[in-house]
Amino acid sequence: MDCLFCKLIAGEIPSKKIYEDEHVLAFHDINPVAPVHALVIPKKHIVNVLDLTEDDALVLAKIHAAIQIVAKETGIDETGFRVVTNTGTHGQQTVFHMHYHVIGGRQLKWEF
Repeated sequence: MDCLFCKLIAGEIPSKKIYEDEHVLAFHDINPVAPVHALVIPKKHIVNVLDLTEDDALVLAKIHAAIQIVAKETGIDETGFRVVTNTGTHGQQTVFHMHYHVIGGRQLKWEF
């Protein structure tokens, strides 16, 4: 499989990790849009939210637990942050491995 995030998970490409367990990996985005911009990804290859099944309930719970850890580790848990996942080309998904952006560290605006 030629998936960028699968290569990160396998350790073939380095990342600046924030958190990792057997189900998820969280790391700093290489093109941040805010002082804190992390990505939280499942280790299981799932293309996007449309590919989730009932069997992925544990993975989703682990993703949300990792988002909480990322917020605390990066100091944005008190001030607030945004969690975004992009789906498909019109949703601006550029890596077709489901991932959640955790963005904060400044006052965010809603821009399109």
